[in-house]
Amino acid sequence: MRPRRFLLKPFPGEGNPAGLTIGGSIGRRADTLSILYEVRGDLSKVLIPAAADAPRRQDRLWEETCLELFLGTEVSGEYWELNLSPAGHWNVYRFTRYREGMREETAIPSLPFEVRRDPEALILAAEIGVGRIVPADKDLGATVAAVIGTTDGGKSHWAPVHPASRPDFHRRDGIALTLPATGPCVGSCGSSRRRRR
Repeated sequence: MRPRRFLLKPFPGEGNPAGLTIGGSIGRRADTLSILYEVRGDLSKVLIPAAADAPRRQDRLWEETCLELFLGTEVSGEYWELNLSPAGHWNVYRFTRYREGMREETAIPSLPFEVRRDPEALILAAEIGVGRIVPADKDLGATVAAVIGTTDGGKSHWAPVHPASRPDFHRRDGIALTLPATGPCVGSCGSSRRRRR
């Protein structure tokens, strides 16, 4: 699939003191999801965690500046939350349904990604092996999001759409992108012919 561009908007009323724009692209091929985040603006006003010497799986990354991705399929209430910190730390959580059954997704034991920073841009790029959690013959719904902390103590929540009265990236009606199935069985195979993972 050719990568699709996205543009995030801050939740209404939270402000944007750093004059940020947050966009990028996302694409899917076979079992891999490629995502590129571009955070641009006056980054001197953004709290960006320092690069870690040893990036690792870590909880509660959303409490500071963090780029996020939510993935799910139409046939199940189950979904996944991916957290990517500019420090290099990461996590993937599986939910059984809306905000329930949260646990670390052990099918993804590592999540390497690249981070590039300069005074006016933070670029993060990742190749994610989503075939470990969703077969290639399933359409994938995606919500790209970000939490941005600022030096004045503020925090803003970014997504393509904000369907609720409070920031909430977990809502199904916030899914802004559909990444079509890419597997060899698309439209022509039953469960007996699906590839095993």
